[in-house]
Amino acid sequence: MTELELRPTDVSALSRLVLDRVGEAVVGKGNALELVLAGILAGGHVLLEDYPGLAKTLAARSFAQALGLEFRRVQFTPDLLPSDVTGAFVYDQKESEFVFRPGPIFTGLLLADEINRTPPKTQAALLESMQEHQVTVEGQTFPLPQPFHVLATSNPVEYEGTYPLPEAQLDRFMLRIAFGYPNADEEWEVLQRRMARRKEDQTVEPVTDAAGLLAAQRAIETVTVDNTVGRYCVELTAATRRDSQVLVGASPRGSLALLLTSRAYAVIQGRDYVVPEDVKAVAIPALAHRITVRPELWLHEVTGATVVRAVLGSVPTPPTVVGARQ
Repeated sequence: MTELELRPTDVSALSRLVLDRVGEAVVGKGNALELVLAGILAGGHVLLEDYPGLAKTLAARSFAQALGLEFRRVQFTPDLLPSDVTGAFVYDQKESEFVFRPGPIFTGLLLADEINRTPPKTQAALLESMQEHQVTVEGQTFPLPQPFHVLATSNPVEYEGTYPLPEAQLDRFMLRIAFGYPNADEEWEVLQRRMARRKEDQTVEPVTDAAGLLAAQRAIETVTVDNTVGRYCVELTAATRRDSQVLVGASPRGSLALLLTSRAYAVIQGRDYVVPEDVKAVAIPALAHRITVRPELWLHEVTGATVVRAVLGSVPTPPTVVGARQ
C-alpha cells in the first residue's frame, strides 16, 4: 500500500482544521492547544498539569476525535496494577493455553488521567511503551499500534494520596503544559455552549485518521532548521545546567525535544522552516519539567519555568534567516 504523502503546507492547513474542531469543544485555550498539537505532530507525549475542571480530559478526547484516533482512558488510582494498563496472560480453557489479553494501552491515544495518583510500579508500566512503543509481559514483547501517544493529566495541588512522577518518567514527556483559568468572557462562553447543547457530552468531527497523522509526522521531518537555530536550542538547554538556582539541568533529551517541537510549532504557524521565536514559544513546556531546582529555593517560588525564562533572557537570540537551509 502506498503511503500517504503530505507537504508541510498541507500539514499547516490540516493543523488549523484540527485546532478549529478541538476549539468547538474547548474554549479559550488556543495557545495551549497549539502546544499539545505540536507535541503530537512531533511524535511525543504530553503531560497536562493543572487544577481540576480546566478541560484537560476534554481536550485529550477532542484531539483523539479530531485526529481520528482510537481513544482509551485509564483512571489512575492507588490500587491500579501494571497489568491493568498493559494487559496480561489469561488461561483460555477452550484452547487449554495462556493467551495475551491486551490492555487499554493498545490504542492510538491513551489518556492517563491523574497519573500521579497511582504508585510508581504502575507509573513505570508506561515507561517502555512511551519510549519504545512496545509492551513486554512475561518475557514476550508486543508492539503498540502506530501512531501511539500518551496524554496524561496531573493535579499539582493535591499531595495526599499522590505519588509525584519521578524525573525519569517526567523526562519521557516531550511537553508539560498548563491550561490556566479562563477569563470571565471565556467562562461565560462555556456556560452558553452548554445551554445551547442541551446535553453534557461533546463530540467533534474527525479531520483526518491515523494514516493522515503519520503522514503529517513524516512531513514535519522535512522542516528546515538552520544551524544557528539548532545551536540556539543547544545553548538554551546547556544554560539551564549552568544556572546557580538549578540542582540538575535539562539533559540532551531536552534540547532534542526543543528542536523537534519547534519544527512542529513552525508548521502550525504556517512555515516550513524554524525561526528562534518558535523555539522560544515551546521552551518552557519543553524544558521546565526537566529541571530540578535547589530545594532551599522553593520558598522563593523558583521553578523550572522561572529558570527557563531567565535563560531565554540571557542567551543571545540568533538572527532570523528566512527559509535558510542547513
